[in-house]
Amino acid sequence: QVQLVESGGGLVQPGGSLRLSCAASGRIYSFWYMGWYRQAPGKQRDLVARITDGGSAAYGDSAKGRFTISRDNAKNTVNLQMTSLNPEDTAVYYCHAKNGYGDFWGQGTQVTVSS
Repeated sequence: QVQLVESGGGLVQPGGSLRLSCAASGRIYSFWYMGWYRQAPGKQRDLVARITDGGSAAYGDSAKGRFTISRDNAKNTVNLQMTSLNPEDTAVYYCHAKNGYGDFWGQGTQVTVSS
């Protein structure tokens, strides 16, 4: 069993920054991918960013140029630095990890961008 625990969400003003963190625990084997998805009310869950165990990153269109994903394989953590946030970034952000045993999801952390 794998547990993913997110932290770092909250309320931020437009133009502000937030850093999300996700820590994996349990029966951890090498994760091919770790990353972040988000889901706003009434919308589908979309990729924000993901990173391979080799450090290759991919970003959703909404994140390009504003968000940076990083990963510590030794600690099984993945972080998302978000800058220039706007109200359209308001959503529940979910940590995701994938290995040969399947896909794993965190419980989600709320990010609200509002003045």
